[in-house]
Amino acid sequence: MCKVISVSNQKGGVGKTVTCVNLGIGLAREGKKVLMIDADPQGSLSISLGFDEPDKLDVTLGTILLKVINDEEFDLSLGILHHDEGVDVLPGNIELSGLEISINGVISRETILKQYVDRMREFYDYIIIDCMPSLGLLTINALACADSVLIPVQASYLPVKGLQQLIKTIGRVKRQLNPKLEIEGILLTMVDNRTNYAKDVASQVYEAYSTSVHVFDTEIPMSVRAAEISAEGSSLYVYDPKGKAACAYTALIKDILRGGIE
Repeated sequence: MCKVISVSNQKGGVGKTVTCVNLGIGLAREGKKVLMIDADPQGSLSISLGFDEPDKLDVTLGTILLKVINDEEFDLSLGILHHDEGVDVLPGNIELSGLEISINGVISRETILKQYVDRMREFYDYIIIDCMPSLGLLTINALACADSVLIPVQASYLPVKGLQQLIKTIGRVKRQLNPKLEIEGILLTMVDNRTNYAKDVASQVYEAYSTSVHVFDTEIPMSVRAAEISAEGSSLYVYDPKGKAACAYTALIKDILRGGIE
């Protein structure tokens, strides 16, 4: 039984892609078969996994979505790349920006990605989707095909402020497009527990949301190493295996496995 997790936050710079990388590879390290989909025109996930120039790739998520729109047959292995740490990757690039505009007039435009993801479920235990930092049509597509949403939130005032809008959007998608959609949890990232400010923000999140939404006990600490992995093309488990952030992501994986397939 495959579980599809969209990692989403309309605020950029909250550790979303770093979380995707270490979530996907962490699950693969637990013996799970994982596909990671880069649904961000910036190609941040693709770059972070070592595919340095996604705009030069011949086949990306944009290519696949166009084939789905045009009802073209294609091999399901098309465009999928393999990363040395055991995950498959469908990269994304700038083509997705144009595609998001052009699909406005397409029938069932909110479920184009779902048509592809549903076909891929039989081959994987987990499909992880890195959403773009907006609540546009591509993000709606990612939510429409997901079983759950993981929300990384930087432990500072403005990212936390935007949570309410995202949770409302998730609620609308659940009511109108995807009744099975659940919130996997809110994950606090870039937490500097040396400061009272970070502790206060974390406390605010727990107080405001924990009664209605799962807030992970695991928090991802502020880490220079975590910021560096985008240039290294690897996960924290390889780049800084004994670091605090790697240990935190390992704990997050165990939390997710306890709530899903073992």
